[in-house]
Amino acid sequence: MAQNIKVKLIRSVIGKPPVQRATVRSLGLRKIGSSNVLDANPAVMGMIKKVSHLVSVEKV
Repeated sequence: MAQNIKVKLIRSVIGKPPVQRATVRSLGLRKIGSSNVLDANPAVMGMIKKVSHLVSVEKV
């Protein structure tokens, strides 16, 4: 059974590279403070690692 994690956008994507903006968007995050619950699979964990300075993560 896959573990679920809650990802929350805590910093703005203004001025960040387009790759990081797209990664944040693909995690389902739009505005600062928005959050999304995702499965903790290797693909999602890689995306989170790429934008770890913009998001916070907690186990659900």
